[in-house]
Amino acid sequence: MIPKSMRPLLPYLKRYRWGFVAGVFCIFLSNGAWVLLPQVIRHAVDDLNTGVTSAKLLHFALQMLELAAVRGIFLFLTRWVVIGISRDIEFDLRNDLFAHLETLSYSYYQRMRTGDIMARVTNDLNAVRMLLGPAIMYSANTLVFTAAALSFMVRISPKLTFYAFLPLPVVSVVIQYFGRRIHERFERIQAMFSDISARAQENFSGARVVRAYVQEEAEIAAFETANQEYIARSLKLVRLMGMLWPTLEFMLGLAIVLVLWIGGGEVLAGRMEIGGFAAFNIYMMQLTFPIIALGWVVNIFQRGTASLVRLNEILHEPPEIEDEPGSVDREVEGEIEFRGLNFAYQGKPVLRDLNLRIPAGSSMAIVGPTGSGKTTLVDLIPRIYDAAPGMVLVDGRPIREFSVASLRKSIGFVPQETFLFSDRIRENIALGVESATDQEIHQAAEAANIATDIESFPERYQTMVGERGITLSGGQKQRTAIARALIRNPRILILDDALSSVDTHTEDKILNHLREVMQGRTTIFISHRVSTVRNADRIAVLHEGRIVESGTHNELLALNGYYSDLYNKQLLEEELAEV
Repeated sequence: MIPKSMRPLLPYLKRYRWGFVAGVFCIFLSNGAWVLLPQVIRHAVDDLNTGVTSAKLLHFALQMLELAAVRGIFLFLTRWVVIGISRDIEFDLRNDLFAHLETLSYSYYQRMRTGDIMARVTNDLNAVRMLLGPAIMYSANTLVFTAAALSFMVRISPKLTFYAFLPLPVVSVVIQYFGRRIHERFERIQAMFSDISARAQENFSGARVVRAYVQEEAEIAAFETANQEYIARSLKLVRLMGMLWPTLEFMLGLAIVLVLWIGGGEVLAGRMEIGGFAAFNIYMMQLTFPIIALGWVVNIFQRGTASLVRLNEILHEPPEIEDEPGSVDREVEGEIEFRGLNFAYQGKPVLRDLNLRIPAGSSMAIVGPTGSGKTTLVDLIPRIYDAAPGMVLVDGRPIREFSVASLRKSIGFVPQETFLFSDRIRENIALGVESATDQEIHQAAEAANIATDIESFPERYQTMVGERGITLSGGQKQRTAIARALIRNPRILILDDALSSVDTHTEDKILNHLREVMQGRTTIFISHRVSTVRNADRIAVLHEGRIVESGTHNELLALNGYYSDLYNKQLLEEELAEV
């Protein structure tokens, strides 16, 4: 029977069930040889008591060597098989965790800290591996050997066996008590480890900000405080474990004293042979390690089950964005329509009764004040967030009729926050296009006006960028991200404030390249600069989740509304800058 706490592992255990069967077979043979060793000594003591000869000594010595060899071989096989399976399950579980994390929506990563997720897929996963390997192996060894030894001990002396196992109920209570407290304390330790991992990750990622605000000492002090709390909680667990093992050893020692005292009396009274008494005491000595190992297994089991709960929380987190029943891979032409769109994020209304149609192959610019819902609107197109059914359409079809993969493959998306991987520039541009040639990569870089910069690097396209592209400037990162979107040759191109980090001169160059690229594809710009959006086919002004103005550049200027104010303000800023 699988314990309830381990049921999430049942599919993995079933996958390797025949390996576990082989492991159990090895455990039986290993312990079978070990449990027969005292019987050889028993017969040797009784036989040699009648007379010692070289033949007898050689006979019993060979028997002991044979049993030791059998035990050694199958003990090795047990470890090889069981520990090997635990590594295989760790491999499968890590892959499944990563694959599942890849399916989770963007909102999940907004709720969860990166350091916490990393702690779970590393530290917690290792605790689960220990549960599946050493814990299972030592538990099985203890059960098999104890059961086998008990049968021989009863045959030798039921009375001595009773006294030997007299402390067992107390041991059971002790293990249950300590096990529950270990589980609770380890959960708190793992939670603290997640906090430490999250703090470290945030400091490494935000190293520039920490240094810019001279917060090194403050962050070191805060990390030390968190680390001290982690150590304090760990020491409490160590003290608890320090109490468990001596308690178990005391119980075992008490049983050994009882056996020596009562068994010695039985031998002196002639009611027990000395060979049987010797064998019984050897069984008691052999049970020492399994009993002590039982305490270690309790520790591993409680740690493993506590960690399994944390991993299970990830595995049972449902993806918010999935293919709908009946959705299929479709070719995207590029027409986009928002029909009566209402959207709220975490209960807060963001978009209200929004109607907008973008013809295939046209360009649409969206402007508006910060917080008006511009980014949320374009996030609904690749289904980063999901609107209610029927409110977002592509090519006249509800967006959910397209499979997520086919929809996103047709979209080149440059988000507001530029992210580059710690890899070569070439791989960052060719992301998702495995067959991209050097020529295609260069053309995409040219279109994004980043090719000249890349050529100036010593290693050119083989240049490694730091984490999140930290070795590049903000403008270089944005242009690399634009090249990454263009190389996909998407039917829909979304640029969410993608030129905010470049100067107006570079912006003009990029826009001139993009005008050629935009031919025949639907392009959506989000920008706070009129210079970026003025040549778009249509411009929509978004305010408090509603479209309040829509038209061409000249039409919007004639309205003397938000767009006209924005244009006049930026025109004045340019004139002042020239003075």
